[in-house]
Amino acid sequence: MEETSERIDDGRCPWAAASEQMGAYHDREWGVPVRDEAALFERLTLEGAQAGLSWSLILAKRDGYRRAFANFDAATVARFDAVDVERLVADPGIVRNRAKIESTIANARVLVALHDAGERLTDVLWSFVDGAPVHNAWTTTAELPATSATSKAMSAHLRGLGFRFVGPTTCYATMQAAGLVNDHLVTCPRWAELGGMATRPGG
Repeated sequence: MEETSERIDDGRCPWAAASEQMGAYHDREWGVPVRDEAALFERLTLEGAQAGLSWSLILAKRDGYRRAFANFDAATVARFDAVDVERLVADPGIVRNRAKIESTIANARVLVALHDAGERLTDVLWSFVDGAPVHNAWTTTAELPATSATSKAMSAHLRGLGFRFVGPTTCYATMQAAGLVNDHLVTCPRWAELGGMATRPGG
């Protein structure tokens, strides 16, 4: 996440002050547990799209992604073909990176196969934290990790299933975004609102 200063007056995580959009995302979404399949597919896709870029850029393009990828309905995206890829490469509403676009379509196909086998992405991801959020207890942004042992294990598992652009950093960012870990600073009101406690560190 982009930052401004280490502390801001209201105690929120510093990056929340970067813009109104980032503040709204921080206050309403980041760290909130997500268990919906399409919503998790979206978060995994957007965190993968962020690789090498800023989150503020990806957040600004989120509506474009939802439009381009059928609101992240995996069954629909899985049917995208070469014509769709060319359409998406020309779409200014998303990051026009061919490899990332193709990975989203490929991931949708893996997700459909997972569903056909009677499994859910929700269960796969949440199994890495035993089904409940991990509440870390960071006091400064410098303490926030980019990866963890859990995200490395998740990355290896997802890659084994055939998912792409799911490295340990992307997986950890997805864990933060989807509330598998509560990485708000302890000074941030959202940390407590989301059930923060220092009893399960180490996500």
